[in-house]
Amino acid sequence: MKPINFGRPSLLAGKDDGRRFLVGALGEVNSGAPPSPPDQPSFLVTREHRRFTEFADTVRAHRYIGLCWGPPGVGKTLSARHYAAVNEWEAWQAALTEKPEPVPDRVLEARTAFFTPTVAATVRQIDLGLPSACQQISYAIDYAEHGVVDPYVHTESRSSGRTELLIIDEADRLKATGLEQVRDYYDRHTMGLILVGMPGIEKRLARYPQLYSRIGFAHEYRPLSPDEVTAVLTERIPASSHNPEENLAHATAVATIVRITAGNFRLVDRLLTQVRRIQTLNDIETLTPEVVDAARETLLIGH
Repeated sequence: MKPINFGRPSLLAGKDDGRRFLVGALGEVNSGAPPSPPDQPSFLVTREHRRFTEFADTVRAHRYIGLCWGPPGVGKTLSARHYAAVNEWEAWQAALTEKPEPVPDRVLEARTAFFTPTVAATVRQIDLGLPSACQQISYAIDYAEHGVVDPYVHTESRSSGRTELLIIDEADRLKATGLEQVRDYYDRHTMGLILVGMPGIEKRLARYPQLYSRIGFAHEYRPLSPDEVTAVLTERIPASSHNPEENLAHATAVATIVRITAGNFRLVDRLLTQVRRIQTLNDIETLTPEVVDAARETLLIGH
């Protein structure tokens, strides 16, 4: 088979058709930005996100270590990624090989690096991953201001000097040596650091006094209030009927979702996905309590 010309640099040469990728144990090709996710609902600024933003701004301004924890599904990662403009950063990086574009304004405003350790992260992976994530942000700021990246001329970007905040998500994955590596990296730089994890991480870190003594701010990320869940649902599934009976059924269904999800942002997404699926299968346009109950039965949680 003749190799396909994609109009971009290729690893293949001559009659090489890349067959080794089909039979060799080469693993994933995962350098650069990950593939674009399916279309996601637009980010909604909730009260908890505003609290997280104030917390992150304070950690960033004072260059302290901050600790954020909360139950799964309440929106910790979404808030952290939105604050750091991760989606804009990944889209910009993915387009760099095709056509250089200006650095997104939100990336320049945030000046925040985002790092997620793997489940089995080694000290070496952390030792390489943290400087890489932070240095790229500093270089991007240089590129936006000077049009070039030359740390030997624009020395302020050396040692990630223009990165003001580092957010480490899934910090529960860090073992004792990983936490020590994070502390050492923080001590050798002048940026704020936020560790995001599950409830209980604050008690676990108390066993590491050298790191724990450097924590200046703590933030508990709580589930959404019933009013906020109602506002989110109103935004995503607005009532479109002028029939009073259908509007009453819609309002009852929304109240049912609020009760089922108990402020868990992830569960709201999962339940709405099942609701849309059932509506499509049964050719139903309106939202009713019966549809919500049927959707709840398809979930492992929410009963």
